Amino acid sequence: MASRSGPLAAALIVAFGLLGSADRASAQGRGADGRFETRTSAHFALHQDVDIDEYGGFHGSRRFEQEVLGELERAYDSLEQMLGMRPSRRLDIIIDDPGLFDQRFAALFRFRAAGFYSGVIRVRGDTQLTVDLARVLHHELVHAAFDAVAPSLILPAWINEGTAEWFEARAAGKRGLSQREHAALRYWAANGGLLTLAALSQPTFSRMSGPEAQVAYVQSYAMIDYLVRKGGERNLPRFLDELLRSRNLDRALKRVYRMDLRGLEAGLLGELR
Repeated sequence: MASRSGPLAAALIVAFGLLGSADRASAQGRGADGRFETRTSAHFALHQDVDIDEYGGFHGSRRFEQEVLGELERAYDSLEQMLGMRPSRRLDIIIDDPGLFDQRFAALFRFRAAGFYSGVIRVRGDTQLTVDLARVLHHELVHAAFDAVAPSLILPAWINEGTAEWFEARAAGKRGLSQREHAALRYWAANGGLLTLAALSQPTFSRMSGPEAQVAYVQSYAMIDYLVRKGGERNLPRFLDELLRSRNLDRALKRVYRMDLRGLEAGLLGELR
């Protein structure tokens, strides 16, 4: 998954499903100058490219590591509270030298990437924890949690990305769609621009064009937001737990929300007319 700045959201994430096993194996591999330094917290192992010290300074680099780990631990606590997920294994995060990150991963994305998940959380290095980076960390943690809790389950992309978008937004104090996002959805609905359930239910949005992916992420977020508004936040972790245990989307929707996928789509479209 990769993050970019966009007109409708602070970060749009695209799932690529690449490099997973290789990244796990190379988490402590070669950085820009050949080395990674590792710091750990209760639930995370952070591997930072030593070359980052050259522009952040050793103490600045250490502070950045502490800020990132602190933000991830806060996100971990929120993850259990809001989504009911608590990965049992320690999760890896790699902080890459910015130049190396851009060079190595630029070909994978159609936009400048800030971070993505592919077996480990991978982040473009910085000297401080920014608001946008904090949102990226929250978003990618959801993908890492799904992978850790149900590693063999391939979720529909609208659930994977929509839940990550919702969690990211809640972490930033945002509740529900913004006026701009709602206006965009109404425009797309009126002009045939919304995506089909089949398109939203594929495993990844990675093969979509930039404009199509933008619609996919906002629409997926809107679907999760609709469920939360209709059933309350307390039922979202119930829905995810039922889905992860039964591996049956219609069953999970019917048991928790008394609707099927078509009903969810119809309800959301009804609000956009």
